[in-house]
Amino acid sequence: MKLSVLVPVYDEAATLTVALKRMLDVDYPCEVEVVVVDDGSRDGTAAVLDAVDDPRVKVAHHPVNRGKGAAIRTASRLATGDYMIVCDADLEYAPEEIPLLLAPVLTGEATVVYGTHTFGSHTAYSFWYVVGNKVVTTFANVVYDCWISDLETCFKLLPLELYRELDVRSSGFGMEAELTGKLLARGLRPYEVPISYKARSREEGKKLTWKDGVEAVWILSRERVRGRRHRITAQGTA
Repeated sequence: MKLSVLVPVYDEAATLTVALKRMLDVDYPCEVEVVVVDDGSRDGTAAVLDAVDDPRVKVAHHPVNRGKGAAIRTASRLATGDYMIVCDADLEYAPEEIPLLLAPVLTGEATVVYGTHTFGSHTAYSFWYVVGNKVVTTFANVVYDCWISDLETCFKLLPLELYRELDVRSSGFGMEAELTGKLLARGLRPYEVPISYKARSREEGKKLTWKDGVEAVWILSRERVRGRRHRITAQGTA
């Protein structure tokens, strides 16, 4: 098995070097590659990536900022692994915990694994950020009649070919909702493992806003309707 760690980067020069070192220093139970896509950064991120000299790292650049979803889409095209996971370079998530998500796959217990985080006073960005996360996740549980703990988690591990097949088109943070919606519409329930989390402040570079939560609800609704239409069409042609 080979794992592709996809790293979308936008203006992360301050943390990128440390983040990549931590990703590469992890004791993975399989072969690994790290695919970094600089999404039009303006802060020196490109120069940091030009200095990377590790055969496990692939680098691509977007000339202009196109959004997290677009960067992951580019990375997924360049990746050559059997499985993929997204790992941001902002150090909110601990790369050292990626093997926790690999474990149920390697033992044959799961195909899709989510790393779910709990919020505490020292890990949450704000009250409204936590509430927004819970509202979006609860909405997904209601419309898809399921139970997941954390829709917005960055740590989503799944087969690379499955991700390509799902054809996630959302360019920004909406890709999290679109990916989850398409998985749930197929009846694929992620296996969940607990992970740690440390949110950044807005001053430190936090980019997610309330508008992304509204978009997530819209995307989940859209994918639910599309899933129903697909099943009806399939039944009609059977």
